[in-house]
Amino acid sequence: MNRILCLSLLFCAVAHAADRPTIDNPRGGWRASASSANEFVQPVHYPAANVNTEGIAPPALISGRIRGDIAAAPKSQREQARLVVDGVALPLDVREGGTFARPWSFGPGSHGVSVRAPGGAGAPERRVQFYEANAARVAPRLRVALSWDTDQTDLDLHVVAPDGQHVWYGKRVVANGGALDVDVTTGFGPEIYANPAPLPGVYNVYVNYYGAGEQRDAITVAQIAVIEEEGTPREKQRVFRVPLRKPGELTLVSSFVVP
Repeated sequence: MNRILCLSLLFCAVAHAADRPTIDNPRGGWRASASSANEFVQPVHYPAANVNTEGIAPPALISGRIRGDIAAAPKSQREQARLVVDGVALPLDVREGGTFARPWSFGPGSHGVSVRAPGGAGAPERRVQFYEANAARVAPRLRVALSWDTDQTDLDLHVVAPDGQHVWYGKRVVANGGALDVDVTTGFGPEIYANPAPLPGVYNVYVNYYGAGEQRDAITVAQIAVIEEEGTPREKQRVFRVPLRKPGELTLVSSFVVP
């Protein structure tokens, strides 16, 4: 009886380990990236674009594998994996075969990355902690990350700086240093605005519910994370969640002052 119980426990442990996500990049521990380039702005392929990793070098990449059956399910029934980067939680798009890849602009200092399989708080999870020792890598002093909870929907991030310069999918890089990484048109995001030296003054963050494909009446919840002074003792994070009810809706999510 004890032998049967032990075998059963061993089988469960092996099955659990098989379901546990793997993170191929970044590796845990200390690293000194050879390049100071953050490779923030990504190529966009229309008419439909997911986050892609075209030409992205390992120092600016999060990648690995979760369960292979996630992407095989119909999109309307697909479970959602989660990615947490330095405390910012985001939905994670899983590709065929269970792989995932997401560019991320890491500045110097300590960083934590966690990937959780679908299933909520008790689901298998993998975490890594690493230290980026290359002080030449530029840290965003202001980062705004938009994600949403329904697939096949298109939300757009708009950020207006104190000097009036407007970053959006139609103008992804502006003269004051602000930039939008990618325009995601098929669901979940994230779309991320960053600025390494934000001008002082009032910033306005808008979200536009651009479209929903065949789900024209789909309600989607937008999450906007605002991170200031990232990676410093003065770091401040705020998270806003806003329900959007129909395509065409433009919502002012947050106005804040950068000193």
